[in-house]
Amino acid sequence: MIQRIQSIYLLVVAILTGVLPFFFNLWIDIDGVEVFANNEMLISIAFYASTVLAVWAIVQFKNRKSQFVINRLNMILNLILLGFFVYRSLNLSGETSVSEKGIGMLIPVFSIIFLFLANRAIKKDEDLVKSVDRLR
Repeated sequence: MIQRIQSIYLLVVAILTGVLPFFFNLWIDIDGVEVFANNEMLISIAFYASTVLAVWAIVQFKNRKSQFVINRLNMILNLILLGFFVYRSLNLSGETSVSEKGIGMLIPVFSIIFLFLANRAIKKDEDLVKSVDRLR
């Protein structure tokens, strides 16, 4: 059924990764220019891929195992994106490129949290179905 709690979590992930990175800045350059996700092509592609994976997982509501695997792939993608943001903000020396970190760098963290909650709900549903099948 599509009206399960994991569908709500996945919808939140789709909104987080599909809309918010283009409205909240990721960082501010030394020149004072705000950098959004649409300014960097690879970051934009990663956010769009995460959105597509979340929507695809919502559509796969009849197959909980594939939904679980799609969410795991989405978590890995968000971890890579988060690792890139950490590398970008910490590895560069001083004020060379990144002057101030923006709130947009936290979007992969919230996305991973909601994907974890969705996977936990999917696992709970799968355990419930298995326990009902044992009683038959």
